[in-house]
Order: sequence, then C-alpha cells, then structure tokens
Amino acid sequence: MTPDLMEDGARRAAAAQAAPTPGATASGGRAAGFARPVLPGAVDTTHGRILYLDDVHVSFDGFRAINGLSMDIAPGELRCIIGPNGAGKTTMMDIITGKTRPDRGTVFFGSTIDLLRYREADIAQMGIGRKFQKPTVFENLTVFENLELALRTDRGVLPAMRLRLDSAQLDRLAEVLRTIHLAEAVHRQAGTLSHGQKQWLEIGMLLVQEPRLLLLDEPVAGMTDEETARTAELFLSLKGRHSLMVVEHDMHFIAEISEKVTVLHEGAVLAEGTLDAVQNDQRVIEVYLGR
Repeated sequence: MTPDLMEDGARRAAAAQAAPTPGATASGGRAAGFARPVLPGAVDTTHGRILYLDDVHVSFDGFRAINGLSMDIAPGELRCIIGPNGAGKTTMMDIITGKTRPDRGTVFFGSTIDLLRYREADIAQMGIGRKFQKPTVFENLTVFENLELALRTDRGVLPAMRLRLDSAQLDRLAEVLRTIHLAEAVHRQAGTLSHGQKQWLEIGMLLVQEPRLLLLDEPVAGMTDEETARTAELFLSLKGRHSLMVVEHDMHFIAEISEKVTVLHEGAVLAEGTLDAVQNDQRVIEVYLGR
C-alpha cells in the first residue's frame, strides 16, 4: 500500500472514530476477510482508492518490464499515463486486467478485491473495462446492435439478438448513445463509421456494462482534430461517474483532459503531478519529453 493511501486511510479512520455511524465496525464496515467484499461484486472504496498497485514486478526472459511499480487512483478520477515506448504502460494494464501475472507485488480493486486472485474474464465482470488502441466492433451490425450485444455479455450472439430489451435497458442504451455522440447514427452499420466513431462505439460497448474503472489505451490515435476534441468532451463527461486510466502520447489531448499525470519509465513511476509539473521535471525532460 502506498504512503498516500495509508495516510488517506488514517484520516478517514480518525474521522470515523470522531463521528461513529450506525452499524460501523472496526473494519470500516467491511467483511472480516481481507480479500472479500462486503457484498458479492461490491467494490469497497471507503479508503478513497478504487485501484492501487504496490511494489509490482514483472520480468520477461530477464527483461524487467515492470520494476517496483506503485500507484493508486481515486474513485471518479481521470488519470493520464504517459511515458516513452517500453515504459511498461501496456504491461501495467495487462496486470490490472489479469492478462499478465506479476512476479510479485500487490494489485487491489478497491480495498478488498485482490485482482491477482482472479482470471481475466472474472475481472471484467467485476467492473473493469479495457479498450485497446484498435477499435473492435461488429462491423456488419448496426450501432444499436453492437450496444445491445454488449449489454448481454453473458449470452451468445444469437440468443442476445432474439431477446427483447425492457424499457430500462432501452433507456440505458439511449443514454449511452447520446454520451458517445452516436444517437443520430444508431441504425448505421458499424463498418461505415469513421475511425473516431468506431472508437466511441467501442467505449459505448463498455459503458453499457456500467464499469467502475475504464482503462483506455491511446484512444485518440488516428482521430481527426474534431474527433479528438469531442473525445476530450466525452472523457470529461465520464469523470466522476467512472474512474478512468488513459494511456496516451498526444500531449495536446492530455492537456485538455488531465488533472493528474503519471509518468512511467523503465517499469516504475518517474514523476507524478499536474501536466505542467511533470513537463518541467528535469528527469522527465531527459527520458521522455526532451527526446
């Protein structure tokens, strides 16, 4: 656990002791088991963090891809991750989503769910959605049909298509369509969309599943300036309702959306803070921005 997380937990514990609430317990209302949430599928963010990694290490054939990585993200935060190629950004996302197992370290979703105990599919069901750089949509289906399938991820394609959505589900899809700027393209085949629109559609396919945390890998790569600007608006509208981790090389885009930026280098955090702060950090200039 990082020092910031420990300090935040201490402050919350002190506040809880000063003003006890009905049903409060010594564990902050959590179940006694450290890796068991209060309710099945629940994410405990009472300590003010939805994700944290502590002293994580991963090696591939002797190469240290992740080397003592420690960081944490607050609920509703939009965190931007930057760094040179080979800094460990993709490997970090692979670890969070269960695709790669670290050699050692701690990775928690909330304060009670040990992600290293779960498989990739289980982690997705818990509320962690990941979008890769290249959009993956069903190009022969309409925008609406893509979202409809994503809404029923536990079913096959044909059974999902045969089921009729209820009013609440239809309202949810309509809300997502407005959010991703595709309400007017609802009946278009996904294959006819622009690159940027396909990116938005894939984000929408994640949103209908109501994730708590979104991992977005170079989301504006290949977009036009207008699409990039609208994507910035989209991400800012999601902040607060979802936690977002955005890995991106486009510094103009980062400047539009960032509050806190984490710079990775050689598998560890090199610097962290506002974009202005990290851009003026001499270490960052030397290993990344100055190249």
